Amino acid sequence: MSAEVDALTVVNQLRDLAADPLNRRAIVEDHGCLPGLILFLDHPNPQVVYSALLAVRYLAECRANREKMKGELGMMLSLQNVMQKSTSPGETKLLASEIYEILQSAGKEEAEQAEADAASCRRKAQFFLGSNNKRAKTVVLHIDGLDDSTRRSLCEEALLKIRGVISFTFQMAVKRCVVRIRSDLKAEALGTAIKSTKVMIAQQVVKTEDGDELMVPFQEDSAVLVEENTDIPDYLPEEESPSQEQDKAVTRVGSITDGMGWLSTAANFLSRSFYW
Repeated sequence: MSAEVDALTVVNQLRDLAADPLNRRAIVEDHGCLPGLILFLDHPNPQVVYSALLAVRYLAECRANREKMKGELGMMLSLQNVMQKSTSPGETKLLASEIYEILQSAGKEEAEQAEADAASCRRKAQFFLGSNNKRAKTVVLHIDGLDDSTRRSLCEEALLKIRGVISFTFQMAVKRCVVRIRSDLKAEALGTAIKSTKVMIAQQVVKTEDGDELMVPFQEDSAVLVEENTDIPDYLPEEESPSQEQDKAVTRVGSITDGMGWLSTAANFLSRSFYW
């Protein structure tokens, strides 16, 4: 890692590592990375704060991590500070609130969830699915034309223009995007944004009463006025991650062993750099 590396680069890489379920336990058990993410939550750069929240949210997807995360010095207080900070964008506050609620309930359902823990940590990343936050909802899109990294970048730019989009993750192998949005935002706004790229068309994936998946096209005349985002920090780009498919790790170098090597390097950087 070069001397020029900064907090934004480090938190971006930690977020990418945390997106892989196989890395989540190691990150939380590391002596430097979890405390480092907590300090990033108080960083003056809003991009760093938002990316740190995304990383923490990924780590909380693994139920086995939640008790330790909740007990980590400064975690709950830092989340509260983000929620109460007047300068925090609305989506940033909502994300912090969602994490706070998940960690707050840690330990209450251990007996019922014991068998599900291992499967939860191995499962492919499906960001924010099953969240209990009533102020937000998850929409799954199947996107025709989502074929490569260039199209993915176009899709990211289109979604980030929408006020009310909290986060999203791509499943490139099946041409899907899982989007977490505010509860008052219509799914049609996502379809309109994707259609604006001129090269992709989105359909909403819904489940029937029998549990089967059904792809529902957005109506031609259902285009809605999209309110553009102006206050949320720029979503951090994915250029540094070589993975473009859901079934591949999103570590810096493509394997969990090498990824953990980078994790150790990042931890060393964190220990030397907490001066803001």
